[in-house]
Amino acid sequence: MSKLRFDVVQDAFKKKALRVNAPKERPSKYFGELVFNREKMRHYLDVSTYNDLVDCIDNGQPLDRAIADKVAEGMKTWAMECGVTHVTHWFQPLTEGTAEKHDAFMEYDKKGGMIEQFDGKSLSQQEPDASSFPNGGIRATFEARGYTAWDPTSPVFIQDDTLCIPTVFISYTGEALDYKTPLKKSIKAVNDAAVAVCKLFDPKVRKVFSYLGWEQEYFLVDEDLYAARPDLMLTGRTLMGHESSKNQQLDDHYFGAIPSRVMEFMKEVEIEGYRHGIPLKTRHNEVAPNQFELAPIYGETNLSNDQNQMIMNLMNNIARKHGFVLLLHEKPFAGINGSGKHNNWSLGTDTGTLLLAPGKDAMGNLQFVTFFVNVLVAVQKHNALLKASIATATNAHRLGANEAPPAIISSFLGHTMTNVLRKLLEVPSDTPIEIAGKKGASVGLVEIPEIFIDNTDRNRTSPFAFTGNRFEFRAVGSSANCAGAMTTLNAAVADQLVAFKTLVDQEMSAGKPMNIAVMDTLKPMIASIIDTVCFDGNGYTDEWKAEAQRRGLDTETCVPRMFKEFTKPETIEMFARTGVYTKAELEARNEVKWETYTKKVQIEARVMGRMAINHIIPAALAYKSRLLGIITQLKAVYPDDFTTMAATELDLLQKITTLIEDIRTKCAAMVEARKAANKIEDEYAKALAYYDIAESLFAIRRPIDKLEEVVDNDLWPLPKYRELLFIN
Repeated sequence: MSKLRFDVVQDAFKKKALRVNAPKERPSKYFGELVFNREKMRHYLDVSTYNDLVDCIDNGQPLDRAIADKVAEGMKTWAMECGVTHVTHWFQPLTEGTAEKHDAFMEYDKKGGMIEQFDGKSLSQQEPDASSFPNGGIRATFEARGYTAWDPTSPVFIQDDTLCIPTVFISYTGEALDYKTPLKKSIKAVNDAAVAVCKLFDPKVRKVFSYLGWEQEYFLVDEDLYAARPDLMLTGRTLMGHESSKNQQLDDHYFGAIPSRVMEFMKEVEIEGYRHGIPLKTRHNEVAPNQFELAPIYGETNLSNDQNQMIMNLMNNIARKHGFVLLLHEKPFAGINGSGKHNNWSLGTDTGTLLLAPGKDAMGNLQFVTFFVNVLVAVQKHNALLKASIATATNAHRLGANEAPPAIISSFLGHTMTNVLRKLLEVPSDTPIEIAGKKGASVGLVEIPEIFIDNTDRNRTSPFAFTGNRFEFRAVGSSANCAGAMTTLNAAVADQLVAFKTLVDQEMSAGKPMNIAVMDTLKPMIASIIDTVCFDGNGYTDEWKAEAQRRGLDTETCVPRMFKEFTKPETIEMFARTGVYTKAELEARNEVKWETYTKKVQIEARVMGRMAINHIIPAALAYKSRLLGIITQLKAVYPDDFTTMAATELDLLQKITTLIEDIRTKCAAMVEARKAANKIEDEYAKALAYYDIAESLFAIRRPIDKLEEVVDNDLWPLPKYRELLFIN
């Protein structure tokens, strides 16, 4: 190992984690202390203003300027008591991250001094530059105006000395330029459609909530080692590196004892999460070394998505305090598991009913089966679109690799629910659906086992698995904004529920009782999904890929082609019917997706080429020079038996020479391909060209990884996997 790299490794291993000064109170005592929640509202707002704001949050009623001024004044008073000096609209542009522009509370007091001021106008709307964020051509550089507008349903929070106001981000002409705007539209769409269906079973239902519970996987690496890896710094993943002799093959990291340095990091993340009102529940080691997970209690989708964005920011900052760098790339290391963000999705009513859990009686169970089947039909109809909603240049490395789900969207139900669906096809439509053990068995009953969650096994190869009272969308990438996938899922389900309700109404208008009309409508749907989108087997096998094609499921693996699903006529019509996206917004977002894909691969290609030429080949040449010196000496000492005495050195020399030439040739070809791709003006065609370039990076990596095994360890310029993957 080189002296420089040895020092880097030693510094990383010696670094001590900072101790967390945890509050002495129980978490429940300081939970939400940095959030302007309803407790704060009651304290800092008068009764009338509080009631108006709650009516706005719960029922969507508008706030007039006078009320907004009072709300802003209350927020400012609370924030200043907490030491806040600045305010920002906090929004989620199409960058997979968040954005903020801080403004001080300070204004002239017209008496030669300054005064802290914050009014309803500043609370409700600001005007950032809309041309400088990805917009797909909706905003030209000379048409820069865009607006951020307050989202009252997501609580205002404090970050450092800044009051953060969650907002939507739209163009001057009204198109959505963010993730939050279409997510909120999809939540409204699924509410409207689901309430109409719920009223068939319970007229008291007034609102249906979309719920999200994300499971955030991530890697931690020592920051000194990270700084010695240009590929990690610039792309978020290792573009080269031979796998460690020991990685995850012993299964000893999963749920294992958490390293002490990591535990200190986790504690501080939890404390800051609780202070920001994020109900973090679970923490543990994941399967791969240096990989971990945290997850909250499930919540309303819009709020839960905001909290995921918040926690990723907090984790990134806190990691540095503990000598780590947070990696959210979906596949930072080859040969071991990548990181996902499983999105657990469900629906529930304002009456307290979970729509994807069995009910308390036959009618409740019929309602459960109704929503269960309609979700699966939506997944069947839009399986290619749902895959496109989670597709990125980075997630492409994860899907289908190790324990990640395959790039085919199917749904695991488990034997219990599969058998229930099959039995429903066999019995008369008026057959009650009961919970086994709750009532005496009778001939013809379709029974759902009482211990329901325990009867739904987990299938780690399924991208969309039913897990008892929710569906787990496992294909979402760890760096993604959950809103992308949740918007598409909500819209697809909403559209399907509207179509279902129309068919049921037709059956009922023909004189059928409601329960029979519902079952007669469901049966053809069940017959359609049971042998198409429903699959309980091993999704990793080649046999499943062939079977999925036979079933008519989408098996596309090229990310740029996946994005085309968003602009197909049937997709545009679906999003238009649900009011989630316009045709212009979909076309613009695809331009952004293709451009982002191209740029990410372009950066990787540049980094790969420069590291190969500037780091790897010089190290190999240095070792080659050393070998030549040894060979020269051997030839002088053993002139008559040179080939025998220098056999090892000559063999190494030949291997190194061949590998160096292989790297040089492939890098040169990649550079030429990149130059040709850069001349392409059409974003889709350019992305397709860069898809081929992305594939070529694996070919360049192979000889580099072989060189790592040959070149003297003392000369190798980069920290190796065995150093990166094991926290001391």
